Amino acid sequence: MEQTLKITNVLSDPTRFSIYQYITKHHNEVTVQEVADSFNIHPNVARLHLSKLEDVNMLVSETKKTGKGGRPSRLYRLSDDVVQLNFPYRDYQLLSEIAIGTLLSLGEVGKKALLETGQRFGKEIIEKELKRNGQPLSFNDKLHLLKDAASLLGFYPEFDTNSDHTKVYFKIFNCPFKEVVAQDRELCKMHFSFLEGMFDSLFKNVQLIEEDNMFKGCSSCNYLALIND
Repeated sequence: MEQTLKITNVLSDPTRFSIYQYITKHHNEVTVQEVADSFNIHPNVARLHLSKLEDVNMLVSETKKTGKGGRPSRLYRLSDDVVQLNFPYRDYQLLSEIAIGTLLSLGEVGKKALLETGQRFGKEIIEKELKRNGQPLSFNDKLHLLKDAASLLGFYPEFDTNSDHTKVYFKIFNCPFKEVVAQDRELCKMHFSFLEGMFDSLFKNVQLIEEDNMFKGCSSCNYLALIND
């Protein structure tokens, strides 16, 4: 509870909260000067905000040489610690570990059910958005819908496409299932099925390919969607 109060106190400042959001979407380390320039504040004020976020383990920092000469810069990035605010206390991670562990203990039947469930939930998320929209979507509309849904799910995504819209390059900079996946890599397959369900709801003929995975040391999970609508 004490840590929760510290975090809520730190994030109660609107500028500090905006700086934290900025860093989550930046995908790279940031310097004090970058934050100062982005928010039009003095570097000393930016440093104070960053230090406050680091004090509650929302950020971590290290000093590195930039290769431009001069003094080394202090670089800030997101902490690997999970920030969860629940009133009253809830341990949903433990619940998910119990539920998923129970499924996987059933062997191949459980693994199959896990993949099918992941795909179904991915489809349901997109289908809810489609019903809300209520009109035919262009390719760019579909891409925006995917990005919005992925952002709401905490993936910190980036999308790109080729000129004839037959390929979509999709990067995820945050895995919402990271702590659970680290204990059992079968969940990576479930996550993949989840993403397949999202794409399948928007495109008639699509093949999703995983190219890189952050659990292999990459900074993001990278996917290629081949579209033949």
